[in-house]
Amino acid sequence: MSRWIFVLLSLLLASSIAAQPKAETPQEFQKRTRWWQEAKFGMFIHWGVYSVLAGEYNGRRTTGIAEWIMHDLQIPKSEYEKFPPKFNPVKFNARQWARLARQAGMKYIVITSKHHDGFNIYDSKANPYNIMQATPFKRDPLRELAQACRAEGVRLGFYHSIMDWHHPDANAAGTERYIQVMKAQLKELITQYDPAILWFDGEWVDWWTEERGDDLERYVRSLKPSIIINNRVGKRTHKDGDHETPEQEIPASAIPGGRLWETCMTMNDTWGYSRFDHHWKSTRSLVQKLCDIAHKGGNFLLNVGPTGEGEIPQASVERLLEIGQWMSRNGEAIYGTKQSPVRRLSFNGRCTVKGNTLYLHVFEWPEGNLPVTGLSAAPHRVRALGTGETLPFSVVESSEGGMELYIARPRSLDPLVTVVALEFDRLPAFREASASVKPDADGAFTLRASEAEIHGQTARYEEGGGKDNIGFWIVPQDYVTWSIQAPGAKSYRVEITYACPPEEAGSEFEVQAGDGEPATGTVQATGSWINFRNFPVGSIALKPGRQTISVKVRKMKRDAVMNLQSVRLIPIRQ
Repeated sequence: MSRWIFVLLSLLLASSIAAQPKAETPQEFQKRTRWWQEAKFGMFIHWGVYSVLAGEYNGRRTTGIAEWIMHDLQIPKSEYEKFPPKFNPVKFNARQWARLARQAGMKYIVITSKHHDGFNIYDSKANPYNIMQATPFKRDPLRELAQACRAEGVRLGFYHSIMDWHHPDANAAGTERYIQVMKAQLKELITQYDPAILWFDGEWVDWWTEERGDDLERYVRSLKPSIIINNRVGKRTHKDGDHETPEQEIPASAIPGGRLWETCMTMNDTWGYSRFDHHWKSTRSLVQKLCDIAHKGGNFLLNVGPTGEGEIPQASVERLLEIGQWMSRNGEAIYGTKQSPVRRLSFNGRCTVKGNTLYLHVFEWPEGNLPVTGLSAAPHRVRALGTGETLPFSVVESSEGGMELYIARPRSLDPLVTVVALEFDRLPAFREASASVKPDADGAFTLRASEAEIHGQTARYEEGGGKDNIGFWIVPQDYVTWSIQAPGAKSYRVEITYACPPEEAGSEFEVQAGDGEPATGTVQATGSWINFRNFPVGSIALKPGRQTISVKVRKMKRDAVMNLQSVRLIPIRQ
């Protein structure tokens, strides 16, 4: 009897092991995600029952985003269920949507299979609250879109919400039952529509844990090992999924550690359709954001919110077609490129690299020639990418090493972004443009977070939402530096501005000039991560000329150091 138990246990163990996706090597990860990394540009689509409400319920306009109207206006579930029978998107044309994405230069689409309201826009057997069973439309948009995307050469992915305001088991008490329904739906989506991407959201609810996220990620990969999964499958840690998902913002620099990332952003203010939201970003702004994201090595997932009738708003269509025209001329500088070798440039613009070509994305061409500093070698050819015009250039040896390039102005500038391609026989070294901080009129130095050099694994510059600081400082070996030009030997009083909630206070740090005696301090509680306060931390001595100011951690007390906004060096009058 024990022999058969042993055999049974062995078979179960073998089955369990077979269900676990094998760990990837870095080379296998690169191969699996290469298409996504090279694509750079995709379309996000938020579409569902909320599109019928279009931002208004019973004469009340929501002040929030349109797809959250059920939550924000506290619409009872029984009342919200009256709207699926009104969802009849007869103007929906999957081929038009897929073709528009292709014409815009987008390589993939991610559409909401289910948002937080719990309504499914596909034919789900696992959940009857769906477009086939609860609406008069009686068609499966995801099946039609999958066919259209194949025809247009665009990859298709699905957004799927973990949080669910409709399902009775989507709570702490019914979690395990709900997870089984969710897994059944994900199996439907993968086996029936073969998506390239699963984009999760709503993972912040208390009952969703890191362990459940790990389990769901393993389950999805067991169904399709090649699928791309975002970090919201778990709790947005740096180990969840394949890539980070900054929302409505562009990081100040690449994500530390080479982690893949994708900024998702709206064209106006809301994701789902609202008839009241006319606050549209300009096409020029959107193209510059695309260049900025490529400069930092990320992807851009740009949203459209179709109407309840199934039409993409004309304002979105116009902008997408204009972006597509720009991409038809300049896509070479976006697709398949790597991030800029430097963060700061000597002109107003961005930079990408591919092979032996540097692409300069010029936002504002200066009067006269374009200065490009820090190159170790000159290109053999310079051309305006959009027109093919060969551009003359001159080379001047730089006093700081390397050379300065001066590129002649093209006969015509692109009204959105002018791209200049510098072609080399071999890609040269590219030194960062000088950013030495000079003293203010009163002789003090103000060292801002936005101008800092960040060294390490996780620390990075954050902006927006009350932030303008070095954040994510969770590794004690990370540090920041500034280069300054001191006029003479002098002592300076040190003041540092930062934010830190009470539960993270207590880390010890030092501010140092070169190898001189540092000023030291202990991080105090300021109330929150965005409540910035100024603290004196002693003094340091500066030598004349250029030198480096650093802020380093001596001892990290808890899980993070602080959100560092600035350091100010104030001369001590003798």
